[in-house]
Amino acid sequence: QGALSSCLRKPRRDPPSFFPAVSQASLVRLHHRFRALDSNKKGYLCRMDLQQIGALAVNPLGDRIIDSFFPDGSHSVDFRGFARVLAHFRPVEDEGTGTWDPEEPEPLNSRMNKLRFAFQLYDLDRDGKISRHEMLQVLRLMVGVQVTEEQLESIADRTVQEADEDGDGAVSFLEFAKTLEKMNIEQKMSIRILK
Repeated sequence: QGALSSCLRKPRRDPPSFFPAVSQASLVRLHHRFRALDSNKKGYLCRMDLQQIGALAVNPLGDRIIDSFFPDGSHSVDFRGFARVLAHFRPVEDEGTGTWDPEEPEPLNSRMNKLRFAFQLYDLDRDGKISRHEMLQVLRLMVGVQVTEEQLESIADRTVQEADEDGDGAVSFLEFAKTLEKMNIEQKMSIRILK
């Protein structure tokens, strides 16, 4: 009942923000998807609405991705907020020439913004570091019961140790980004929902 009542609350108004430049046809399709998820025709989505998305239901980090739609403890997301989060997953090649005016906000689907988004899925306490404990929590979600707790702890220790260049026992965003510098994050964090 608590989840339902929080879903029925008036939506929180987000401050004006950079809205991703997408084609009119993409916005129409995305808005259609938004309306389909908004089964009660409230004009906003709550956590329960987003849990209907099959790909998130089977993704081990699905709950954390859903959390990203509700920053600062909000209980609803309007279409603008919905599109803003999904813009992180827009393929980079959709940007045209790849040039970006430094006077403009960095595109949400840039490599660095994709990395920032991924980093926040790990950094649960939002302290700017991924601790061994946070790494262990993600590993538990991703592998389930297929690996023993001892093996998971060993993997978490090794992962943090290899990425931790400054020896503070945690992984900063810069260390995280450096660890993933050879990974094609632009492709791995792309979905065609905005195409």
